[in-house]
Amino acid sequence: MAAPVLRGCCLGRCWALACIDSGSRHGRGAATGFTSSGKRGQSFVAQQPLLTAQKSRKGEHKWAAVVGLEIHAQIVSNSKLFSGSQVHFAAPPNSLVSFFDASLPGTLPVLNRRCVEAAVMTGLALNCHINKKSLFDRKHYFYADLPAGYQITQQRLPIAVNGSLAYSVCVGKKWRQVITKTVRIKQIQLEQDSGKSLHDELRSQTLIDLNRAGVGLLEVVLEPDMSCGEEAATAVRELQLILQALGTSQANMAEGQLRVDANISVHHPGEPLGVRTEVKNLNSARFLARAIDYEIQRQINELENGCEILNETRSFDYRLGCTVPMRDKEGKQDYRFMPEPNLPPLLLYDTASLPAGADPQQVINIDRIREQLPELPSETREKLIQQYGILPEHSFALLNEVGLLEFFQNVIKETRAEPKKVTSWVLNIFLGFLKQRNLAVNESPVTPSVLAELLNLLDRKVISSAAAKQVFEELWRSKGKTPSQIVSERKLELMQDEEALERVCHAVMEGHPQVVMDMKRGNPRAINKLIGLVRKVTHNRADPMVIKEILEKQLLS
Repeated sequence: MAAPVLRGCCLGRCWALACIDSGSRHGRGAATGFTSSGKRGQSFVAQQPLLTAQKSRKGEHKWAAVVGLEIHAQIVSNSKLFSGSQVHFAAPPNSLVSFFDASLPGTLPVLNRRCVEAAVMTGLALNCHINKKSLFDRKHYFYADLPAGYQITQQRLPIAVNGSLAYSVCVGKKWRQVITKTVRIKQIQLEQDSGKSLHDELRSQTLIDLNRAGVGLLEVVLEPDMSCGEEAATAVRELQLILQALGTSQANMAEGQLRVDANISVHHPGEPLGVRTEVKNLNSARFLARAIDYEIQRQINELENGCEILNETRSFDYRLGCTVPMRDKEGKQDYRFMPEPNLPPLLLYDTASLPAGADPQQVINIDRIREQLPELPSETREKLIQQYGILPEHSFALLNEVGLLEFFQNVIKETRAEPKKVTSWVLNIFLGFLKQRNLAVNESPVTPSVLAELLNLLDRKVISSAAAKQVFEELWRSKGKTPSQIVSERKLELMQDEEALERVCHAVMEGHPQVVMDMKRGNPRAINKLIGLVRKVTHNRADPMVIKEILEKQLLS
């Protein structure tokens, strides 16, 4: 059978956003190794250490937790997966709905080339095998925001399989103890998103917005190789960075572009896997970690109290910090999977198998996409460590905040200060101010060039570190002023008159004879106190190292 005709789409990034819908549902993808009856499944925890989820008392068995994830990422594309409708966040309700999206009789799907390329690129970045032939299926279930009564997905033969995702977690409280773990990726499949249900409790009615119906999704199925909430959240964050680096998804969890379902069970080591529960629609890494850790502990408590774990779907109530039942799965829903009759097999090619004279607009070359892969987050972190000599934990921090790495690199280009000093200022002071004010990097009134100018003043010893922090605070309040102007207006320059500084030091020593006596007795805190007193008198305009030299010199005279 011939390959399906691909509908062209602009390759430029379209800022396609989607609202969070706590009631939205995605059908489960392929099973991730758990069993509903408690028997051992096909998959197992192969790489992760066992988690003692609860401290065991003498004579008790330890518990091991098993966590798998199903992640739905909205593809960055100007149009939907099978229709030409635009994808645009916050558009008026039902204003971006084609005849196909509304499932009017006689309409047929036309596959979006951009979505296929995004799936292939994501699969290559995640070390997957790309299937040259993949199939589309109908997954039937009935709900108002799914007009056709079925979802087009890839249940039988997805576009990518057997990949892996490496992520790093810290052991203990010190970030420097970082270990790298790997979670297997079972498959990546293309599928449609559903519409959005808007529940009006005052009027006791539900309104349907189909703007999101048919938007292309990547479902990434992670095998149950994780054992706690922190590991799952870190793996999702790494995947988020990869998708953003590729440009295949904006992956903004707060705006519903990345949604996670967690499959969780507990068992005694060496025994069959336990009955799993699924926690649906987790839309932040923090809530994901909390939900998983709570569910692990809940299951342990249930089992130790002689109760059974139900194979059910649950949701996470972030206000209460607990999971609550949604529906049970004992009467397993029959999705009646069947081949999609309106879409032939999706055929991909590599350079060796590419047909002679093939139209480049109608075929997708896997090798060509592989050549276009950008630098991935792991490679960027390694380059930062080697190029600037920063610590591994600092490389993670620079990448984890959107726009922070670009800000850091722009500061580096314009300042003479050492990279380590720039790193300290960006991560500790600049980022701290952003967090206090709940601002994004691109909302900061302090630009990279302004911070670079401030660090240049500090590097040339025009001002002290304390004065530099005062200037930085003033920069947030006084838009349009430069660091040099603020230094001049507030007279924050370091004292260049060494004789005047010697007189100040002498006066401070005479005014605090007891501290001088302690200093002579070898008390290391005494000299620090004198330095602080001198800096107070000089309004932080004196260099602490110069003060220390003068004090030690006067002490010996």
